[in-house]
Amino acid sequence: MAAPCAEDPSLERHFKGHRDAVTCVDFSINTKQLASGSMDSCLMVWHMKPQSRAYRFTGHKDAITCVNFSPSGHLLASGSRDKTVRIWVPNVKGESTAFRAHTATVRSVHFCSDGQSFVTASDDKTVKVWATHRQKFLFSLSQHINWVRCAKFSPDGRLIVSASDDKTVKLWDRSSRECVHSYCEHGGFVTYVDFHPSGTCIAAAGMDNTVKVWDVRTHRLLQHYHLHSAAVNGLSFHPSGNYLITASSDSTLKILDLMEGRLLYTLHGHQGPATTVAFSRTGEYFASGGSDEQVMVWKSNFDTIDHGEVMKVSRPPATLASSTGNLVIVVRDSEVFRPLQASELCFLMADPSPLCSQMREQISLREMPQLRSAGMQPEVDFPGPPGRGRSVESVQSQPQEPVSVPQTLTSTLEHIVGQLDVLTQTVSILEQRLTLTEDKLKQCLENQQLIMQRATP
Repeated sequence: MAAPCAEDPSLERHFKGHRDAVTCVDFSINTKQLASGSMDSCLMVWHMKPQSRAYRFTGHKDAITCVNFSPSGHLLASGSRDKTVRIWVPNVKGESTAFRAHTATVRSVHFCSDGQSFVTASDDKTVKVWATHRQKFLFSLSQHINWVRCAKFSPDGRLIVSASDDKTVKLWDRSSRECVHSYCEHGGFVTYVDFHPSGTCIAAAGMDNTVKVWDVRTHRLLQHYHLHSAAVNGLSFHPSGNYLITASSDSTLKILDLMEGRLLYTLHGHQGPATTVAFSRTGEYFASGGSDEQVMVWKSNFDTIDHGEVMKVSRPPATLASSTGNLVIVVRDSEVFRPLQASELCFLMADPSPLCSQMREQISLREMPQLRSAGMQPEVDFPGPPGRGRSVESVQSQPQEPVSVPQTLTSTLEHIVGQLDVLTQTVSILEQRLTLTEDKLKQCLENQQLIMQRATP
Protein backbone atom coordinates (compact mmCIF):
# COMPACT_ATOMS: atom_id res chain seq x y z
CA MET A 1 0.00 0.00 0.00
CA ALA A 2 1.52 3.30 -1.08
CA ALA A 3 1.93 6.16 1.34
CA PRO A 4 0.59 9.59 0.39
CA CYS A 5 3.21 12.07 -0.83
CA ALA A 6 3.64 15.64 0.42
CA GLU A 7 2.25 17.18 -2.76
CA ASP A 8 -0.88 14.99 -2.89
CA PRO A 9 -4.24 16.25 -1.58
CA SER A 10 -4.81 14.87 1.89
CA LEU A 11 -7.93 14.39 3.97
CA GLU A 12 -7.55 16.74 6.93
CA ARG A 13 -10.86 16.45 8.76
CA HIS A 14 -14.35 15.09 8.43
CA PHE A 15 -17.54 16.36 10.01
CA LYS A 16 -20.55 14.23 10.86
CA GLY A 17 -23.76 15.72 12.18
CA HIS A 18 -26.16 15.84 9.26
CA ARG A 19 -28.91 13.23 9.20
CA ASP A 20 -29.37 13.17 5.43
CA ALA A 21 -27.42 13.88 2.23
CA VAL A 22 -25.18 16.97 2.25
CA THR A 23 -26.15 19.28 -0.62
CA CYS A 24 -23.82 22.28 -0.33
CA VAL A 25 -20.65 23.60 1.36
CA ASP A 26 -18.86 26.96 1.58
CA PHE A 27 -15.90 28.41 3.50
CA SER A 28 -15.85 31.77 5.25
CA ILE A 29 -13.30 34.28 3.95
CA ASN A 30 -10.83 33.56 6.79
CA THR A 31 -11.34 29.77 6.52
CA LYS A 32 -12.24 29.64 10.21
CA GLN A 33 -15.77 28.43 9.48
CA LEU A 34 -17.29 25.97 7.03
CA ALA A 35 -21.02 25.97 6.34
CA SER A 36 -22.96 22.99 5.00
CA GLY A 37 -26.59 22.42 4.09
CA SER A 38 -28.47 19.15 3.93
CA MET A 39 -31.65 17.41 2.94
CA ASP A 40 -32.31 17.21 6.71
CA SER A 41 -33.33 20.95 6.61
CA CYS A 42 -30.48 21.94 8.92
CA LEU A 43 -27.67 24.39 8.32
CA MET A 44 -24.43 23.48 10.07
CA VAL A 45 -21.53 25.87 10.69
CA TRP A 46 -18.38 23.90 11.51
CA HIS A 47 -15.30 25.42 13.11
CA MET A 48 -11.97 24.55 11.60
CA LYS A 49 -10.32 24.93 14.99
CA PRO A 50 -10.12 21.46 16.58
CA GLN A 51 -12.36 20.64 19.55
CA SER A 52 -14.76 23.51 18.72
CA ARG A 53 -18.49 22.86 18.78
CA ALA A 54 -20.47 23.31 15.58
CA TYR A 55 -23.55 25.50 15.25
CA ARG A 56 -26.75 23.86 14.07
CA PHE A 57 -29.22 26.39 12.64
CA THR A 58 -32.88 25.52 12.16
CA GLY A 59 -35.43 27.71 10.42
CA HIS A 60 -35.97 26.27 6.99
CA LYS A 61 -39.03 24.03 6.70
CA ASP A 62 -37.56 21.76 4.01
CA ALA A 63 -34.24 20.63 2.51
CA ILE A 64 -31.46 23.20 2.21
CA THR A 65 -30.03 23.28 -1.31
CA CYS A 66 -27.39 26.03 -1.22
CA VAL A 67 -25.18 28.11 1.10
CA ASN A 68 -22.84 31.07 0.59
CA PHE A 69 -20.87 33.27 2.97
CA SER A 70 -20.86 37.01 2.29
CA PRO A 71 -17.49 38.48 1.23
CA SER A 72 -16.99 39.89 4.74
CA GLY A 73 -17.90 36.60 6.38
CA HIS A 74 -20.39 38.35 8.67
CA LEU A 75 -23.45 36.92 6.92
CA LEU A 76 -24.41 33.51 5.59
CA ALA A 77 -27.12 32.94 2.96
CA SER A 78 -29.03 29.69 2.42
CA GLY A 79 -31.73 28.59 -0.02
CA SER A 80 -34.28 25.86 0.47
CA ARG A 81 -36.95 23.68 -0.99
CA ASP A 82 -39.35 25.68 1.22
CA LYS A 83 -39.08 28.45 -1.48
CA THR A 84 -37.26 30.90 0.82
CA VAL A 85 -33.80 32.40 1.18
CA ARG A 86 -32.49 33.06 4.70
CA ILE A 87 -29.67 35.38 5.71
CA TRP A 88 -28.02 34.25 8.94
CA VAL A 89 -25.56 35.78 11.36
CA PRO A 90 -23.16 32.83 11.80
CA ASN A 91 -22.74 32.99 15.56
CA VAL A 92 -24.09 31.01 18.49
CA LYS A 93 -27.47 32.80 18.35
CA GLY A 94 -28.11 31.89 14.71
CA GLU A 95 -30.54 34.71 13.99
CA SER A 96 -31.93 34.85 10.46
CA THR A 97 -34.13 36.87 8.11
CA ALA A 98 -36.31 35.20 5.47
CA PHE A 99 -36.58 36.52 1.89
CA ARG A 100 -39.66 35.47 -0.06
CA ALA A 101 -40.33 35.99 -3.76
CA HIS A 102 -39.68 32.66 -5.45
CA THR A 103 -42.64 30.35 -6.06
CA ALA A 104 -40.66 27.09 -6.09
CA THR A 105 -37.48 25.51 -4.68
CA VAL A 106 -34.50 27.88 -4.42
CA ARG A 107 -31.51 26.02 -5.89
CA SER A 108 -28.70 28.57 -5.66
CA VAL A 109 -27.63 31.68 -3.75
CA HIS A 110 -24.51 33.80 -4.32
CA PHE A 111 -23.33 37.15 -2.94
CA CYS A 112 -21.91 39.84 -5.20
CA SER A 113 -18.25 40.70 -4.48
CA ASP A 114 -19.27 43.95 -2.74
CA GLY A 115 -21.75 42.11 -0.50
CA GLN A 116 -24.48 44.64 -1.26
CA SER A 117 -26.60 42.21 -3.28
CA PHE A 118 -27.07 38.52 -3.92
CA VAL A 119 -28.51 36.41 -6.74
CA THR A 120 -30.75 33.34 -6.50
CA ALA A 121 -31.93 30.65 -8.92
CA SER A 122 -35.10 28.63 -8.63
CA ASP A 123 -37.32 25.89 -9.99
CA ASP A 124 -39.78 28.67 -10.86
CA LYS A 125 -37.50 29.20 -13.93
CA THR A 126 -36.27 32.60 -12.76
CA VAL A 127 -33.07 34.21 -11.56
CA LYS A 128 -33.64 36.95 -8.98
CA VAL A 129 -31.39 39.70 -7.64
CA TRP A 130 -31.83 41.08 -4.12
CA ALA A 131 -30.48 43.96 -2.00
CA THR A 132 -28.77 42.46 1.04
CA HIS A 133 -29.09 45.13 3.70
CA ARG A 134 -32.36 46.67 2.49
CA GLN A 135 -33.76 43.13 2.45
CA LYS A 136 -35.49 43.92 -0.82
CA PHE A 137 -36.19 42.01 -4.03
CA LEU A 138 -34.79 44.03 -6.99
CA PHE A 139 -35.51 42.28 -10.30
CA SER A 140 -35.94 38.96 -12.15
CA LEU A 141 -34.25 37.43 -15.20
CA SER A 142 -36.76 35.17 -16.91
CA GLN A 143 -35.69 33.60 -20.21
CA HIS A 144 -35.04 30.03 -19.05
CA ILE A 145 -37.78 27.54 -19.96
CA ASN A 146 -37.02 24.99 -17.23
CA TRP A 147 -35.71 24.87 -13.67
CA VAL A 148 -32.67 27.08 -13.00
CA ARG A 149 -30.12 25.13 -10.99
CA CYS A 150 -27.44 27.75 -10.41
CA ALA A 151 -26.68 31.47 -10.78
CA LYS A 152 -23.45 33.35 -10.02
CA PHE A 153 -22.15 36.92 -10.19
CA SER A 154 -18.96 37.63 -12.11
CA PRO A 155 -16.03 38.80 -9.93
CA ASP A 156 -16.67 42.43 -10.92
CA GLY A 157 -20.43 42.09 -10.41
CA ARG A 158 -21.31 43.26 -13.93
CA LEU A 159 -22.41 39.88 -15.30
CA ILE A 160 -24.54 37.01 -14.06
CA VAL A 161 -24.33 33.45 -15.34
CA SER A 162 -27.09 30.87 -14.90
CA ALA A 163 -27.44 27.13 -15.57
CA SER A 164 -30.71 25.37 -16.24
CA ASP A 165 -32.50 22.12 -16.89
CA ASP A 166 -33.33 23.56 -20.32
CA LYS A 167 -29.75 22.44 -21.19
CA THR A 168 -28.48 26.01 -21.56
CA VAL A 169 -26.09 28.31 -19.76
CA LYS A 170 -27.08 31.97 -20.05
CA LEU A 171 -24.90 35.03 -19.61
CA TRP A 172 -26.68 38.19 -18.43
CA ASP A 173 -25.76 41.85 -18.29
CA ARG A 174 -26.72 43.02 -14.83
CA SER A 175 -27.29 46.69 -15.70
CA SER A 176 -29.41 46.12 -18.83
CA ARG A 177 -30.95 42.90 -17.48
CA GLU A 178 -30.59 41.40 -20.97
CA CYS A 179 -29.34 37.94 -21.92
CA VAL A 180 -25.97 38.49 -23.61
CA HIS A 181 -25.48 34.93 -24.84
CA SER A 182 -26.82 31.40 -24.50
CA TYR A 183 -24.42 28.44 -24.48
CA CYS A 184 -26.22 25.36 -25.78
CA GLU A 185 -23.48 22.72 -26.06
CA HIS A 186 -24.57 20.58 -23.11
CA GLY A 187 -26.44 17.38 -23.94
CA GLY A 188 -28.40 17.28 -20.68
CA PHE A 189 -29.45 19.31 -17.66
CA VAL A 190 -26.79 21.79 -16.58
CA THR A 191 -26.29 21.34 -12.84
CA TYR A 192 -23.73 23.97 -11.91
CA VAL A 193 -21.84 26.97 -13.31
CA ASP A 194 -19.24 29.41 -12.01
CA PHE A 195 -16.93 32.18 -13.16
CA HIS A 196 -13.18 31.80 -13.42
CA PRO A 197 -11.49 34.12 -10.86
CA SER A 198 -10.33 36.33 -13.75
CA GLY A 199 -13.93 36.79 -14.89
CA THR A 200 -13.02 35.95 -18.50
CA CYS A 201 -14.26 32.34 -18.51
CA ILE A 202 -17.06 30.21 -17.11
CA ALA A 203 -17.17 26.50 -16.36
CA ALA A 204 -20.38 24.46 -16.32
CA ALA A 205 -21.11 20.92 -15.13
CA GLY A 206 -23.86 18.72 -16.51
CA MET A 207 -25.92 15.59 -16.20
CA ASP A 208 -24.22 14.47 -19.44
CA ASN A 209 -21.11 13.72 -17.28
CA THR A 210 -19.15 16.61 -18.81
CA VAL A 211 -17.54 19.87 -17.78
CA LYS A 212 -17.21 22.65 -20.35
CA VAL A 213 -15.25 25.89 -20.21
CA TRP A 214 -16.18 28.92 -22.33
CA ASP A 215 -14.64 32.33 -22.94
CA VAL A 216 -17.28 34.94 -22.05
CA ARG A 217 -15.73 37.50 -24.43
CA THR A 218 -15.65 35.43 -27.62
CA HIS A 219 -18.24 32.84 -26.41
CA ARG A 220 -15.99 30.08 -27.73
CA LEU A 221 -15.83 26.65 -26.11
CA LEU A 222 -12.26 26.50 -24.78
CA GLN A 223 -12.15 23.11 -23.05
CA HIS A 224 -14.36 20.04 -22.82
CA TYR A 225 -13.78 17.39 -20.17
CA HIS A 226 -15.51 14.00 -20.18
CA LEU A 227 -13.78 12.31 -17.27
CA HIS A 228 -16.63 11.26 -14.95
CA SER A 229 -18.81 8.19 -15.46
CA ALA A 230 -21.91 9.83 -13.96
CA ALA A 231 -23.47 13.27 -13.59
CA VAL A 232 -21.20 16.12 -12.46
CA ASN A 233 -22.97 17.83 -9.55
CA GLY A 234 -20.64 20.68 -8.69
CA LEU A 235 -17.34 22.37 -9.40
CA SER A 236 -15.05 25.02 -7.95
CA PHE A 237 -12.16 27.08 -9.31
CA HIS A 238 -8.97 27.38 -7.31
CA PRO A 239 -8.40 31.09 -6.48
CA SER A 240 -5.28 31.06 -8.69
CA GLY A 241 -7.46 30.09 -11.65
CA ASN A 242 -5.07 27.28 -12.56
CA TYR A 243 -7.10 24.38 -11.17
CA LEU A 244 -10.69 23.17 -11.22
CA ILE A 245 -12.22 20.55 -8.94
CA THR A 246 -15.40 18.60 -9.73
CA ALA A 247 -17.80 16.42 -7.72
CA SER A 248 -19.77 13.63 -9.34
CA SER A 249 -22.43 11.03 -8.73
CA ASP A 250 -19.76 8.43 -9.59
CA SER A 251 -18.60 9.13 -5.97
CA THR A 252 -15.33 10.81 -6.99
CA LEU A 253 -13.76 14.24 -6.94
CA LYS A 254 -11.43 15.14 -9.80
CA ILE A 255 -8.80 17.87 -9.84
CA LEU A 256 -7.92 19.33 -13.24
CA ASP A 257 -4.95 21.46 -14.23
CA LEU A 258 -6.52 24.01 -16.57
CA MET A 259 -3.21 25.39 -17.81
CA GLU A 260 -2.02 21.97 -18.95
CA GLY A 261 -5.46 20.58 -19.78
CA ARG A 262 -4.61 17.66 -17.55
CA LEU A 263 -6.40 15.46 -15.02
CA LEU A 264 -4.20 15.62 -11.92
CA TYR A 265 -6.05 13.58 -9.31
CA THR A 266 -9.09 11.40 -8.76
CA LEU A 267 -10.16 11.29 -5.11
CA HIS A 268 -12.21 8.40 -3.76
CA GLY A 269 -13.58 9.19 -0.31
CA HIS A 270 -17.35 9.46 -0.32
CA GLN A 271 -19.52 6.36 -0.15
CA GLY A 272 -22.08 7.22 -2.80
CA PRO A 273 -22.56 10.36 -4.92
CA ALA A 274 -20.34 13.37 -4.20
CA THR A 275 -22.87 16.19 -4.33
CA THR A 276 -20.85 19.35 -3.73
CA VAL A 277 -17.32 20.73 -3.57
CA ALA A 278 -15.75 24.14 -2.83
CA PHE A 279 -12.27 25.61 -2.43
CA SER A 280 -11.50 27.88 0.49
CA ARG A 281 -10.88 31.55 -0.37
CA THR A 282 -7.11 31.01 -0.22
CA GLY A 283 -7.16 27.66 -2.00
CA GLU A 284 -5.29 25.96 0.82
CA TYR A 285 -8.26 23.70 1.54
CA PHE A 286 -11.31 22.35 -0.24
CA ALA A 287 -14.42 20.75 1.20
CA SER A 288 -16.76 18.15 -0.24
CA GLY A 289 -20.14 16.75 0.73
CA GLY A 290 -22.02 13.65 -0.28
CA SER A 291 -25.07 11.48 0.04
CA ASP A 292 -23.18 9.62 2.81
CA GLU A 293 -24.08 12.57 5.11
CA GLN A 294 -20.41 13.48 5.52
CA VAL A 295 -18.52 16.73 5.04
CA MET A 296 -14.84 16.17 4.24
CA VAL A 297 -12.12 18.81 4.43
CA TRP A 298 -9.03 18.25 2.30
CA LYS A 299 -5.69 20.06 2.24
CA SER A 300 -4.84 20.98 -1.36
CA ASN A 301 -1.02 20.61 -1.32
CA PHE A 302 -0.91 20.23 -5.13
CA ASP A 303 -0.93 24.01 -5.71
CA THR A 304 2.48 24.47 -4.09
CA ILE A 305 4.63 22.36 -6.41
CA ASP A 306 5.58 22.05 -10.08
CA HIS A 307 3.41 19.32 -11.56
CA GLY A 308 5.50 19.07 -14.68
CA GLU A 309 8.20 17.51 -12.52
CA VAL A 310 5.84 15.46 -10.37
CA MET A 311 4.20 13.78 -13.36
CA LYS A 312 7.58 12.56 -14.60
CA VAL A 313 7.79 10.30 -11.55
CA SER A 314 5.64 7.19 -11.80
CA ARG A 315 4.01 6.37 -8.47
CA PRO A 316 1.13 4.12 -7.48
CA PRO A 317 -2.12 5.54 -6.03
CA ALA A 318 -1.80 6.91 -2.51
CA THR A 319 -4.07 5.13 -0.08
CA LEU A 320 -5.01 6.18 3.43
CA ALA A 321 -7.68 5.20 5.89
CA SER A 322 -9.71 8.12 7.18
CA SER A 323 -10.81 8.36 10.78
CA THR A 324 -14.34 7.57 9.59
CA GLY A 325 -13.28 4.08 8.63
CA ASN A 326 -13.78 4.84 4.94
CA LEU A 327 -11.04 4.06 2.47
CA VAL A 328 -9.67 7.22 0.84
CA ILE A 329 -7.78 6.74 -2.41
CA VAL A 330 -5.90 9.48 -4.23
CA VAL A 331 -5.21 8.51 -7.85
CA ARG A 332 -2.57 10.52 -9.69
CA ASP A 333 -3.18 10.79 -13.40
CA SER A 334 -0.78 12.30 -15.91
CA GLU A 335 -3.09 11.79 -18.89
CA VAL A 336 -3.79 14.84 -21.05
CA PHE A 337 -7.54 15.34 -21.19
CA ARG A 338 -7.90 16.18 -24.86
CA PRO A 339 -8.88 13.15 -26.96
CA LEU A 340 -7.21 12.77 -30.33
CA GLN A 341 -9.09 14.37 -33.19
CA ALA A 342 -10.52 12.26 -36.01
CA SER A 343 -7.90 13.57 -38.46
CA GLU A 344 -5.12 12.60 -36.05
CA LEU A 345 -6.61 9.14 -35.60
CA CYS A 346 -6.92 8.69 -39.37
CA PHE A 347 -3.24 9.59 -39.70
CA LEU A 348 -2.24 7.09 -37.05
CA MET A 349 -4.33 4.32 -38.62
CA ALA A 350 -2.95 4.95 -42.10
CA ASP A 351 0.73 5.61 -41.41
CA PRO A 352 2.82 2.40 -41.81
CA SER A 353 5.78 3.62 -39.74
CA PRO A 354 6.81 1.52 -36.70
CA LEU A 355 6.16 4.42 -34.29
CA CYS A 356 2.56 4.88 -35.50
CA SER A 357 2.11 1.13 -35.42
CA GLN A 358 3.11 1.11 -31.74
CA MET A 359 0.91 4.13 -31.03
CA ARG A 360 -2.09 2.36 -32.57
CA GLU A 361 -1.68 -0.37 -29.99
CA GLN A 362 -1.75 2.15 -27.14
CA ILE A 363 -4.87 4.14 -28.11
CA SER A 364 -7.62 3.32 -25.66
CA LEU A 365 -11.08 2.09 -26.56
CA ARG A 366 -12.54 5.52 -25.89
CA GLU A 367 -11.10 6.72 -29.23
CA MET A 368 -12.92 4.03 -31.22
CA PRO A 369 -16.21 5.94 -31.66
CA GLN A 370 -14.22 8.79 -33.22
CA LEU A 371 -12.65 6.40 -35.71
CA ARG A 372 -16.03 5.05 -36.73
CA SER A 373 -17.54 8.55 -36.94
CA ALA A 374 -14.67 9.46 -39.27
CA GLY A 375 -15.72 6.63 -41.58
CA MET A 376 -12.89 4.28 -40.59
CA GLN A 377 -13.37 0.70 -39.52
CA PRO A 378 -10.19 -0.75 -38.06
CA GLU A 379 -9.47 -4.34 -38.94
CA VAL A 380 -9.34 -5.36 -35.28
CA ASP A 381 -10.88 -3.71 -32.22
CA PHE A 382 -7.75 -3.49 -30.13
CA PRO A 383 -8.27 -3.42 -26.37
CA GLY A 384 -7.29 -0.38 -24.36
CA PRO A 385 -4.77 -0.67 -21.56
CA PRO A 386 -6.34 -1.53 -18.19
CA GLY A 387 -6.86 1.35 -15.79
CA ARG A 388 -7.28 4.03 -18.47
CA GLY A 389 -10.30 6.17 -19.31
CA ARG A 390 -13.34 5.47 -17.19
CA SER A 391 -11.85 2.29 -15.78
CA VAL A 392 -9.56 4.47 -13.64
CA GLU A 393 -12.42 4.56 -11.14
CA SER A 394 -12.07 0.84 -10.52
CA VAL A 395 -8.88 1.25 -8.51
CA GLN A 396 -10.90 1.49 -5.32
CA SER A 397 -12.05 -2.10 -5.58
CA GLN A 398 -9.57 -3.69 -7.97
CA PRO A 399 -5.80 -3.01 -8.21
CA GLN A 400 -4.59 -1.90 -11.63
CA GLU A 401 -2.50 -4.33 -13.62
CA PRO A 402 0.75 -2.85 -14.89
CA VAL A 403 0.87 -2.03 -18.59
CA SER A 404 3.98 -3.32 -20.31
CA VAL A 405 4.86 -0.27 -22.38
CA PRO A 406 8.53 0.60 -23.07
CA GLN A 407 9.61 3.72 -21.18
CA THR A 408 10.98 5.35 -24.34
CA LEU A 409 7.66 4.81 -26.14
CA THR A 410 5.72 6.24 -23.19
CA SER A 411 7.90 9.35 -23.15
CA THR A 412 7.58 9.74 -26.92
CA LEU A 413 3.79 9.40 -26.82
CA GLU A 414 3.49 11.92 -24.00
CA HIS A 415 5.70 14.34 -25.90
CA ILE A 416 3.68 13.94 -29.12
CA VAL A 417 0.35 14.41 -27.38
CA GLY A 418 1.74 17.41 -25.50
CA GLN A 419 2.96 18.98 -28.74
CA LEU A 420 -0.41 18.36 -30.42
CA ASP A 421 -2.12 20.08 -27.50
CA VAL A 422 0.23 23.08 -27.74
CA LEU A 423 -0.35 23.19 -31.49
CA THR A 424 -4.12 23.20 -31.00
CA GLN A 425 -3.90 26.06 -28.50
CA THR A 426 -1.58 28.01 -30.82
CA VAL A 427 -4.00 27.63 -33.76
CA SER A 428 -6.85 28.80 -31.53
CA ILE A 429 -4.89 31.93 -30.56
CA LEU A 430 -3.97 32.60 -34.20
CA GLU A 431 -7.64 32.29 -35.18
CA GLN A 432 -8.60 34.88 -32.56
CA ARG A 433 -5.86 37.26 -33.75
CA LEU A 434 -6.88 36.77 -37.38
CA THR A 435 -10.48 37.59 -36.49
CA LEU A 436 -9.37 40.78 -34.73
CA THR A 437 -7.18 41.74 -37.70
CA GLU A 438 -10.06 41.16 -40.14
CA ASP A 439 -12.33 43.33 -38.00
CA LYS A 440 -9.74 46.11 -37.90
CA LEU A 441 -9.18 45.88 -41.67
CA LYS A 442 -12.91 46.02 -42.32
CA GLN A 443 -13.20 49.07 -40.09
CA CYS A 444 -10.31 50.80 -41.93
CA LEU A 445 -11.88 50.12 -45.32
CA GLU A 446 -15.22 51.50 -44.15
CA ASN A 447 -13.50 54.64 -42.79
CA GLN A 448 -11.59 55.06 -46.07
CA GLN A 449 -14.83 54.83 -48.06
CA LEU A 450 -16.43 57.45 -45.82
CA ILE A 451 -13.46 59.79 -46.29
CA MET A 452 -13.58 59.34 -50.09
CA GLN A 453 -17.31 60.00 -50.16
CA ARG A 454 -16.86 63.21 -48.19
CA ALA A 455 -13.96 64.28 -50.40
CA THR A 456 -15.96 63.74 -53.63
CA PRO A 457 -17.79 67.04 -54.66
